[in-house]
Amino acid sequence: MLPLCFLLLQQVIVIGVDGMSPAGIAKANAPSLAELRARGASTMHARGVMPTSSSPNWASMIMGAGPEQHGVTSNDWEPDKFDIAPSFKGLAGIFPTVFGELRSQRPKSVIAVFHDWKGFARLIEPGIPSVIEHVKGAPETAGLAVTYLQRNKPDLLFIHFDDVDHAGHEIGHGTPQYIAAIEEIDRLIGRVLNALKANGMAETAAVLVTADHGGVGKKHGGATMAEIEIPWILAGPGVAKGREIKSAVNTFDTAPTIAHMLGIKPHPAWIGKPVLEAFAKQR
Repeated sequence: MLPLCFLLLQQVIVIGVDGMSPAGIAKANAPSLAELRARGASTMHARGVMPTSSSPNWASMIMGAGPEQHGVTSNDWEPDKFDIAPSFKGLAGIFPTVFGELRSQRPKSVIAVFHDWKGFARLIEPGIPSVIEHVKGAPETAGLAVTYLQRNKPDLLFIHFDDVDHAGHEIGHGTPQYIAAIEEIDRLIGRVLNALKANGMAETAAVLVTADHGGVGKKHGGATMAEIEIPWILAGPGVAKGREIKSAVNTFDTAPTIAHMLGIKPHPAWIGKPVLEAFAKQR
């Protein structure tokens, strides 16, 4: 049974922005992110995992554990090519994801994934999402997600944007072009929020915006605060409004938080915990 504050919550929308740093958000004109922070709970000091590369961090986010458990230690990882075996093997030998747990516990759930970075799909158990599409380019990714929302009300929707990371690598983190890329993503997030209003999900869906890593210069993967700190923004039914989260938040807490909101059990192999401080207190 769902907690009292979640009686209105029916869906979770996750928007993952590759390479979007808290420092970048602070410099950007980002009204959509500001709106979500005002009506939700957030921290600009959440942390990813080491190494601060994409695959280990996207994996940790959806698998509720770190590289030591799931075995995704680099961007070279493949389900059949790894240096560290997963501590628990689920479907197709992949460490259990929140997508797989939702499908296992609620088989009729509608799960959709739209991802700009091609490598994201290999981190998910095959056959689990109802829809999974690789779309090149942030506007195209947002467009497909918005079109999908015009006809569907998914229980769990994950949207991955890659353009901010491209700007970081090609021009440099913190540059005007990098900030402009964040502002464009903010505009696209606004399109998604408007689509939720149009299809009636705005009052029933939680929206979580986060990232895999930050960056320094044109790189990431190292051991600096600029690379490991990430934004973590949650808004929706039962979420405290305007709250700055003070407790420590790690990217592997994301999957357990999603599970908590959807009323499913976390997988026993997960080490992350729900970010309970994000939610309004029960009476």
